[in-house]
Amino acid sequence: MSSRSRVVVTGMAINTPLGDTLEAFCAALMSGRSAITRWKTIDTGSIYSKVGGDLSDYDIPAKVERLRSRLAPDVHKRLRKLVSKSPWSTRLSMLTAADAWLDAGFDEQPPESESAAPIVGGHTLNQGHQYSQRLQFADEPDYMDSLLALNGLDTDHAGCISEVLQTRGPLFTVGAACASGNVALRCAVDEIRHHGVDVAFVVGAVLDFSPLELHAMALMGAITFQSFNDEPERASRPYDVRREGFVPSHGGGALVLETLEHAVGRRARIYAEVIGVEANSDGNHLPQPSEDGQARLMQAVLARCRLEPRQIDFVSAHATSTHLGDLTELRSIRRVFGAHAHRLKINAAKSMLGHTCWAAPVVETVAAILQMRAGRLHPSINIDELDPEVDLDVCRDGPVEWPVRYLMKNSFGFGGINCVSILRNWEAA
Repeated sequence: MSSRSRVVVTGMAINTPLGDTLEAFCAALMSGRSAITRWKTIDTGSIYSKVGGDLSDYDIPAKVERLRSRLAPDVHKRLRKLVSKSPWSTRLSMLTAADAWLDAGFDEQPPESESAAPIVGGHTLNQGHQYSQRLQFADEPDYMDSLLALNGLDTDHAGCISEVLQTRGPLFTVGAACASGNVALRCAVDEIRHHGVDVAFVVGAVLDFSPLELHAMALMGAITFQSFNDEPERASRPYDVRREGFVPSHGGGALVLETLEHAVGRRARIYAEVIGVEANSDGNHLPQPSEDGQARLMQAVLARCRLEPRQIDFVSAHATSTHLGDLTELRSIRRVFGAHAHRLKINAAKSMLGHTCWAAPVVETVAAILQMRAGRLHPSINIDELDPEVDLDVCRDGPVEWPVRYLMKNSFGFGGINCVSILRNWEAA
């Protein structure tokens, strides 16, 4: 295998209600702390959804100021300018990309601009901003945001990241519902392996929810709204018998990918190696997860990576806290891994984070890599009464020491979209 065909992770960044640094994020996960509260700035008076992982009070000006001493003056100047003009979610995408840029060491050695590609995972990202502008338009059209025609587009996230970091390679957004982050990762690997890109920035953008979409998901029966409005920290509960739907949450993350050759050449720190990312679909646009589709995909990615099921140590599960979704994924794992399924460790980051939707695969890959490097897995919380069908180890009893050489990250989205990745612990190579 050539060094160009090998792709490694050399930078990461995170922004969730559990923390906006890798250290704080990892510590909060290990402690089993929930990120879920009642929504703070979303008007929930006329909608069923009352709880979520809320970043609306994140102090963006303070974050920009903290980056002043770390970014090159020209980069920081562009960041300040664009943050001042952009919608909330786009601002967070730029800040997360800047953190990943610094974590990868590009403040000292910027990549060649023509071979660096920002790829944003997500779609309909600025829902809250669009919703507020439609209300303004209904009230007085001339007072709406004059830049909506530009910054209302998902591509504006990637375009702003490109302008701040001055990348001039390929640039695009990838929409695949809750599999968006993993599909963006797959696209980044392809850009590196087949299109001459040396560095790709995969940004899982924060979804700016509006009351409209939240209420629609409640009417569909996809999200929790019945039992835990007064105890929001208990609302997200994968594998528990009282689970009643996922908890929508703010959260974003970023991964910096490079060719092994490029990373070694600049003596970069390597977090992990991306062994493979594969995708398929169920031929069904409804949110009805398919055991067959998920199992076929896990088998396909193992085959593409030339790995046996027994070589996987840990599965970072999609595990959204829906009745059908949680069990379908576990049935798929049993089918693919056989007897080894009972030796796997499986955990559910969404039990603490809620569902960060399009960004979830990136957010949870960051979490999975941090766990892999620590040799310690975070708990799945809020399992007061385990579903009788759950007979695999879902890390119910708290954090556990567990060496991980290979991990699998599952992501399954509305529209029958499935995408699964496998990463290897670089330090255990």
